[in-house]
Amino acid sequence: MIFNFDRRDSDSPLIQTIWRSQSEGGGSFTSTAASHWEMVVTKQRGKLTLSVRGPETQASPATVPEDAAFFGIIFKHGVFMPQLPKNELVDKEIHLNESIKNSFQFLGSTWQFPTFENVDTFVDRLMRANILSFDSLVEDALRGQTLYLSQRSIQRHFVHITGLTYKTIQQIERARHASSLLQGGMPITETAYQAGFYDQAHLTNALKRFYGQTPAQISNQSQLYSGVFFQDEGS
Repeated sequence: MIFNFDRRDSDSPLIQTIWRSQSEGGGSFTSTAASHWEMVVTKQRGKLTLSVRGPETQASPATVPEDAAFFGIIFKHGVFMPQLPKNELVDKEIHLNESIKNSFQFLGSTWQFPTFENVDTFVDRLMRANILSFDSLVEDALRGQTLYLSQRSIQRHFVHITGLTYKTIQQIERARHASSLLQGGMPITETAYQAGFYDQAHLTNALKRFYGQTPAQISNQSQLYSGVFFQDEGS
């Protein structure tokens, strides 16, 4: 299934990006691996649902609700919910249905559903209510700025905050970078080198695991659907 994504930046220091899309009819697609977690609001037949989606460690098939509108809030790696351990969300999602008009229940409180336009305000309210917290050490480590910590300490911290190991995040992000290069028209051999893979075979294995496709398939589809996201990059 083909998705047209509209994305925008955010003023919030907690948000990586905000996206929206819609479906015409139902269908299925390949949900790609993602090192970030997100909240997705779905509107279908007048009903609203907020889904909390954890990081995904491999590509997997997913269904698309018929005739629905979606938007998602992708959070930065260091953002977490103290009351909901991230390791309980890895490869999983929680669906919060509309309890009263335009509202849902979450962690003992009632919240109004956000809109694509007021996401920043919604996230700020979650932060002030201590639903969301930010750990700068994770972001520092990903930039290589935590040399004073042992590798073991970093690993424990990453699993606690992100639900994933430091190595897993690196692998997913490397595959994402390679996919982006291929979609931009870079040859497969050059992509393997630029994305830091040992050789083309390692690139192929990584993309099959994290994207469910070979490098050639990603290159071919990017040529067919120029300007269209053919995979759910927000997952």
